[in-house]
Amino acid sequence: MPHQPIPAFVNPESGSGAAALEALQEAGAFDVAECDPNSLDDQIAEAVRAGAERIVVAGGDGTIAKAAAALVGTKTALGVVPGGTLNHFAKDHGIPTNHREAADASATGETTTTDVAYVNDRLFLNTSSVGAYVVFVRTRERLERYFGYRLATLIAAFRLLGIVRPFTVIMELDGQPRRYHSALVFVAVGERELQLPAMGSRAKDGRRGLHVIVVRGGTWARLVSAGIIAAIRGNAAIARGSHADTYVVDSCRIELRRRVGRVAVDGELVEMSSPLEYRIERDALRIVVPANSGNAA
Repeated sequence: MPHQPIPAFVNPESGSGAAALEALQEAGAFDVAECDPNSLDDQIAEAVRAGAERIVVAGGDGTIAKAAAALVGTKTALGVVPGGTLNHFAKDHGIPTNHREAADASATGETTTTDVAYVNDRLFLNTSSVGAYVVFVRTRERLERYFGYRLATLIAAFRLLGIVRPFTVIMELDGQPRRYHSALVFVAVGERELQLPAMGSRAKDGRRGLHVIVVRGGTWARLVSAGIIAAIRGNAAIARGSHADTYVVDSCRIELRRRVGRVAVDGELVEMSSPLEYRIERDALRIVVPANSGNAA
């Protein structure tokens, strides 16, 4: 364990930020400070300039992605203490979701590298989506305060009827461009499981790259049926079916119907200019994983 305290930044507004803060303080190996995601990159830059070999960030996936964007291209490794609700990045990399265990792993763990992805100039670590799902999330969030989560979900799904607008997706496959007109696309970092109960998690021994799932056509019925196929029958079935295709590629391009559109990136909705250029950056980020986990570089 390094002799100097390890810089650690905690987002107190994250789902379990208070517990993460307590775990880091109790561990005794860290110089702990609270952070605001809007100024986190400045705090990280200062720690990197001071020579930190690793820094630790506690927060949800959005906070972790913000830290990763500040550390890409540096020799400083990112340790993670999960402080959000879903904590996809930690789970995908074998980092404990228990706060104290994660804090210990951040102090004593080994370093490795991992891939990151970009849509235009925005880094993401887990998933991005375009189209009907974004409309669905925006509508559900607006209605949830009035009707509760379940009823808002149902109303939001039916409100998609008649307002789904297809866009163009372009990928290069075997040296040839492939074009789709779709109303729903998911893009993930690394190949993903598409079958319950592991749906959405990284596939064991999965391929590296962008896992692109594109629903053919733009009707609501196709969106629903493709989701059911994925949940029940898995990746191979959705690839063989007539509703959606799935590929692992290095890049893809999405041309929206409007100049600016909303894109879901690691759970956050952001506005971006069309076209959307997705790309993978291999081994771009150094991260800290538990010692003897088999994931170290």
